Amino acid sequence: MFPLLAHTAIELPLEDPILKFMLIMAIVLAAPLLLNKLKVPYLLGLIIAGAVIGPHGLNLVLRDSSIILSGTAGLLYIMFLSGLEMDTADFRRTGWHSLVFGLYTFSIPMLVGIPVGYFVLGFPIHSSVLLAGLFASQTLVAYPIVSKLGITRDKAVTLAVGGTIITDMLALLVLTIVVGTATGSADTAFWYRLGISVVLCVAVILLLFPLIGHWFFRRCTDSVSQYVFVLVMVFLGAFLAQLAGLEPIIGAFLAGLAMNPLIPRTSALMNRIEFVGNAVFIPFFLIGVGMLIDYRAFFKDWQTIEVSAAMIVGITLAKYHAAVLTQKTFRLTRDQRTLLFGLSSAHVAATLAAVMVGYNVVLGHTPDGEPIRLLNESVLNGTILMILATCAVSTFATQRGAHNIAAGRTHNDEKPAASEHVLIPLSNTASVNELIGLSIGATSLRNRSLYALNAVDNRTDDPEVQKRARGILDMAASTAAAADVHMHRLLRYDVNIVNAITSVVRERNITDIVMGMHREKAVSALAAAFPSVLGQPVGPSLGKTLAAVLAQSNVTTLVYRPLQPLATIKRHVVFVPRRAEKEAGFHLWLDRVRNIIRNTGGKLVFYAPAATLEALRKGRKARQITDVEYNAFEAGWEEMPRILCTLKRNDCLWFVMSRRDRLSYQAAMGRIPGFLDDYADDNSCVLIYPVQAGDTEKRFMA
Repeated sequence: MFPLLAHTAIELPLEDPILKFMLIMAIVLAAPLLLNKLKVPYLLGLIIAGAVIGPHGLNLVLRDSSIILSGTAGLLYIMFLSGLEMDTADFRRTGWHSLVFGLYTFSIPMLVGIPVGYFVLGFPIHSSVLLAGLFASQTLVAYPIVSKLGITRDKAVTLAVGGTIITDMLALLVLTIVVGTATGSADTAFWYRLGISVVLCVAVILLLFPLIGHWFFRRCTDSVSQYVFVLVMVFLGAFLAQLAGLEPIIGAFLAGLAMNPLIPRTSALMNRIEFVGNAVFIPFFLIGVGMLIDYRAFFKDWQTIEVSAAMIVGITLAKYHAAVLTQKTFRLTRDQRTLLFGLSSAHVAATLAAVMVGYNVVLGHTPDGEPIRLLNESVLNGTILMILATCAVSTFATQRGAHNIAAGRTHNDEKPAASEHVLIPLSNTASVNELIGLSIGATSLRNRSLYALNAVDNRTDDPEVQKRARGILDMAASTAAAADVHMHRLLRYDVNIVNAITSVVRERNITDIVMGMHREKAVSALAAAFPSVLGQPVGPSLGKTLAAVLAQSNVTTLVYRPLQPLATIKRHVVFVPRRAEKEAGFHLWLDRVRNIIRNTGGKLVFYAPAATLEALRKGRKARQITDVEYNAFEAGWEEMPRILCTLKRNDCLWFVMSRRDRLSYQAAMGRIPGFLDDYADDNSCVLIYPVQAGDTEKRFMA
């Protein structure tokens, strides 16, 4: 009946790439559904699944080149994400904390590992030192747990990530030195080559990668090309580290740090990076680790059991005491200590690299011709068992500490944040991506609702006009969906765009409007007719649409001129007028600016009078921004050109505006469009019109 089936014989292990991929993806799909009921961490479940289907289990799949390739990409992905999601400003400010933890988590295992190898297991001194290096190294296997819970910027996570890089570098340096001294190749030239190559590698990744990324992202907006570019940078960083004699994971982490300012946390690109990594690469890595586990090693000889038991106990105790010492040094909570211990206790990448190098180094031969290895077969088998045990300890401890920290943050919130309903009027496709990017970056994750609006004249019957309007809204929804954000599409038939905007503001309880900056050279009739309401802020060059919207609505309004992608901005320079802190919407617009810094990166620079600067420094959220500069600017805005002349190319300018007769109004606000043309024609800028006391609409109608 089915003649093709007669020629399709399924043999084990599977060699058909279709069946292999289908089996692995089925495991990735089923693992969370089954393990959640058993209270087994998802990551540990994938490792166990790998052991079951691997060559030492049911022998369904071999750990061949395809598994190794995907697994290597997954490991590099984990390290890249850890660098990409790190709060770099906080890391620079407290980097010495990570250095201290790195020294703790390296030195304590070394002090434990050498006596265990030399006195307990009877190894030679070179083998004992290398065994201690295995104790010291660590892998961030459980990092996806903290990433999923959104606590990657917790101090314990920052310490763990920074400490992992330090201890792995030191552990691999121990490996290089031990192999060099044991084989007699550690001469003077060896040390010069090692030092120069390491310095060059770190300098190239941290200094050159950001320049390349900035150049690329300014010129390429294609989403597929941007993602492929990121992959190239990850593997290039790993390859450069390998050339320098370092482990590739260190290069991937440094690549993440280098690309950190260029990939906003709320961007579509970040969503793609996390999605592909969590769906494909990282599961392949964990399943590949499980395939290494050989349960038969328990029954081969007593020495394997002795070595594995000594390694598991020694490593667990050493890493726990390093976490305890770090807790006391920096006054961490118990949950942070548990999280720190969990993240630092797993051993996979650097440990496997070290044990394989040590196993392959032959120091001589016995009279029977057997090779004398730097690390013998019992250490190799014991390492595989140790990987399973430490990964289990790591995932359970990390899950416990991370869940408690995440729950504590929710419980300790002072009050629920108000809902943020953002309206984005759209009239052309050129500005859709940047307007949505600003709207997402300026709002908080849990409280935002975005509305894209396109207005059609209710007197037109042209189907092409309606088709074009729907096309713009569909593009907006697609752009938001790429960042995992839902967009409400609003197609309005009205007499004009102003009436459509103001009607939606009332109907949808809009809190913010984000619109593009449209420039007009002629003096608008509306601005001339109602100067007492609008004053000069919108004046002759920003258009009658904005003038009317400001006149008829009293919500935080951001008028954006995007001349470069938001992710490539290095400084956000905010000009705040005198007495702005006394306006009703002061904290609302300030939260939007701070959200931009938290979500997209960059340095925040304020120019304001001394009294206003004091208000800007206050508040709980002000402490969440570490890279901020406050500059006293007592002169009126007429003197602004002398500051604008000092602008840099990648600065974004923010002007906090006001309506006439309000507390913070200055006559020079009407000259801002001219200042932009004369001094900042190449800079992106945002005009902020905050909520102000009184009913703007009633004054306009009067």
